[in-house]
Amino acid sequence: MKPMLMLILTALALLLGAPGLQAAGPAQPIQAFAEQSAAEWAALPVLLDALRAQNQTTAALTEAQILEMDQEWRAEVGQTAMPMISEFLAKPLSVFLAEQVASSEGRLVEVFVMDARGLNVAASDVTSDYWQGDEDKFLLTYGLGAGKTLVSPPEYDESTHTLVGQVSQTITDPDTGQPIGAITLALNALFF
Repeated sequence: MKPMLMLILTALALLLGAPGLQAAGPAQPIQAFAEQSAAEWAALPVLLDALRAQNQTTAALTEAQILEMDQEWRAEVGQTAMPMISEFLAKPLSVFLAEQVASSEGRLVEVFVMDARGLNVAASDVTSDYWQGDEDKFLLTYGLGAGKTLVSPPEYDESTHTLVGQVSQTITDPDTGQPIGAITLALNALFF
């Protein structure tokens, strides 16, 4: 995309609602929408069961094993044969998240859920990597405990040609009150 067009789109988004992507002050529309959606979904058995099951599976993984899985995922992105990614996108929670994006009338661009190690549990679409554990969307939510939300400023997304803001939030197990994962919602900033 031409730099001038990108600058114009960025300025337009800031005028039309991207201030809602700042973490300070009361929740703005984009943050409120994301937090409400995340709270509703985090109470669903399909999400909680998937997180609990994966946390049991991935708890004993070494860092080397996690990096190997991430590397395998990255190697499949954009390929015609994607066995790991295809199996992942067929999971019930991934299907549910894809349905939420499809029915959002363009507000949601992408949604994904991470386990206690920062590994993807489910996603509406293919993410660029499998391990989010080294990124702020995980470190500044799950990494800081229950009730944490991270609102990132909008950035131009080359793949969708839209300004996208991300809202990430810790997911807490309602039975124990303990953090069990995190969720990230990527939103089209021009809708808010």
